[in-house]
Formats: sequence, structure tokens, C-alpha cells
Amino acid sequence: MSASIDPTLLDDLVWRGLVVHSTDRDALREALTSTSVRFYVGFDPTAPSLHMGNLVQLVTARRLQNAGHTPYILVGGATGMIGDPKEASERTLNSLDTVKDWSERVRRQVAPFVSFEGSNAATIVNNYDWTASLSTIDFLREIGKHFPVNRMLARDVVSRRLESGISYTEFSYVLLQSMDFLSLYRDHGVTLQHGATDQWGNITAGVELIRRAAAGHAHAFVTPLITKPDGTKYGKTEGDALWLDPEMMSPYAFHQWWLNVDDSQVGEMLRIFSFLAHDEIVALEAETAQKPWLRTGQRRLADEVTTFVHGSQETEHAKSAAAALFGQADIADVDPGVLAAALREAGSARVSALLPVVDLLVETGLAKSRGEARRTISEGGAYLNNVRVEDADAAPRVSDLIGGSWLVLRKGKKQFAGVEVG
Repeated sequence: MSASIDPTLLDDLVWRGLVVHSTDRDALREALTSTSVRFYVGFDPTAPSLHMGNLVQLVTARRLQNAGHTPYILVGGATGMIGDPKEASERTLNSLDTVKDWSERVRRQVAPFVSFEGSNAATIVNNYDWTASLSTIDFLREIGKHFPVNRMLARDVVSRRLESGISYTEFSYVLLQSMDFLSLYRDHGVTLQHGATDQWGNITAGVELIRRAAAGHAHAFVTPLITKPDGTKYGKTEGDALWLDPEMMSPYAFHQWWLNVDDSQVGEMLRIFSFLAHDEIVALEAETAQKPWLRTGQRRLADEVTTFVHGSQETEHAKSAAAALFGQADIADVDPGVLAAALREAGSARVSALLPVVDLLVETGLAKSRGEARRTISEGGAYLNNVRVEDADAAPRVSDLIGGSWLVLRKGKKQFAGVEVG
């Protein structure tokens, strides 16, 4: 990539709501407009896939790189063994094998989001490389002496845990993350870190460590935590988690998730997650407010983010599958693998042999009983592979199977389910 510096970067980040807190704003602006800054963002392997919160950082890293700055993407092979302190309880430590496996998954997942070519090519590093060989004595002498305990106790997450208890392991996490910034500063000339708002204490501790241990000057900013309309978090263990791994969340389900974003959040999501120009985002936001039933903003958002994460081909597959499932296109035109993934996400039943449509409606939960299923058919509300079922005793044939094993049942316009036969 070209290292031509975009002087409007910081203004763009602020307009998009991506700078909740920062170190000295004037100094940060000067750094970002004077040369190609080397910056880093870290990802701890605390799950087998990256998720929405990580996506905010990946999009932000790409913005900085597009503006001429040089990314260092850090995989937390060491910090992932400890884990940042949780607000309510002690974190369960994962096994070394699990952390190693998840670290490799993270490394593979982050790679497509930045460019490894040009004068500001990205570099991926793993903090296990400079942490594993460090002795406890050296760690305490070189890092620990720069951290006043009274300031560590005053950190929000620590103070909230003091009554219930916090282990020395989690208490020391801030030292490890700060050491990352210092190591990248010394070895690679990295002078900027960004992350999520909940990392502000860890990040500024790294800035301070660089000042204390290396007499250096570094910068930082943090992005917002993305929440639901009611203000609650999107959790990694909740049913609403947004995974980036296509094995954990199919591109179809991923695309559908963005299509279902609340009208009130469309503008925010477009600003944070898309690379669209300001005027286009404002226009989409206005149209969403004026004609919400068209879902123009959500459609564009879903296309943009799915393409960024999974590529344009998967976006088109997801759109064609959705059109077919909702009766707007020919199911036969949809790739069988894409259709199968979409049906598994939407809900499906597995049967050992072809059954009458009445029974299939019950098996999939589209009808509570055979009587209800028969009424649905008689009222013209049942569809098999998008063809209305006219006969209450109708049964699918082998030739109806899509990809040799799938049927699509629909009740009305919006309720559908898959049937896997075999």
C-alpha cells in the first residue's frame, strides 16, 4: 500500500464516533499528519473466533492503514493465558493447548483485514515471543517497579473486585499488556495503540510505562463498545454473539444479522463498520428514518460489512439464499451448500425418509399439530420449495430434494424451515 498520509484521518475517526478517549488530541493529530505512524492493536485468544468487538478494531486498523499508517497486529499468545480481569468474577484459565490453538485461529482470522504489501505493510506479532523466556525476577525488576500499587488498586475493574476477591494473576494483567506496548516501542518503533473503551486503563498504563522505562512518548485512543438498543452488551456466550468465523456463523446468518439492525442504530453502525463516504452515510440514515419499511440502510450495511468480512461472492450467495427462502427467487438457483448452511442457521429438522407435508410442518415446528398443518394447507399458507401446497395429503418426491437431501418449507411469507432427509 502507499504510505501517502491522509491529513483528515483523525477528523474522520471522530466523525464516525471512533474516538471516545485519547491521549493529548493535538499531539495525536500532529503525529498522524506528519509521518507514517506505526500502531498496534491486540487480540487475546479468549474464544475460538473473533467477534463483533474485535471487528471494530479490525475496521479501525484498516482505516489507519488506508490513511498511510503502519499496522502491527498483536496476537495475545501470552496475555491469552491470563485474561483481562472480568468485572464480576475470576476468569477461568484455558489450557495451554487451547490458547495455542485459538492463537493460531486468531492469527489466520486477522490476516485478511490488513494489507501485507507496500511501504506501510502490516506485521503480525505474538506477545508469547517476548514473554515466554522472561524470568519472574526480570519481569518484576524491569516492569513491575514502574507500577505503583495504589494506582493499580484504583483501576475501576480492580476496585469493583476487591470485595469479592481478585487473584494476583488477573491483577497483574495490566503489566503484561503494558509490556507489549513497551516491547513494540523498543523493537519496532510503535508509538500508537488503539482498542476498545474497556481497555483504556491498560492502554494508558502502556503509554505511561514507555515514559517511565524508556523516556519515550506514545499515543493512544479507544473506540466505543457496541451495545444493543437497550444498552446491554453483545456477549460472546449469548445467542446474539456475532462471530467472524464462517464455521461458527455462516455468511448467510452474518448478513441476516446486519439486515436486522434496529433503525435507531443504522447510522452508528454505518459510521463504525463501513467505509462509505460521509455524505452517503448521512443520506442512508435519512432514508432509513423517512422510509424505515424499505430498510435501505440495513441492506447497504449488511452488504458492506459482509463483503469486508467474507468477500463479495459470499455476500451475493447470502442475498440469493435469502431471496429464495422468502419466496422472491428460484430455490433451484441457490448453491446447495449455501442453502444448507442458511437452513441450519434458520432452523431445520432431520428425517430419515420422505414424509407427507403435514408431518413435515409439525416436525419443523411450523405447525403445532397435524390439524393445524392441514388448516394451513387448506388456507393456502403452506409452501414446499416455494410452490404452494394445494393437497393436504401431498408428499414430496425424491426429485424435490435440493442438493440431494434438502426441502424448504414455508408458512406464510416469513416463516420457513429446512428439512434434511437422510
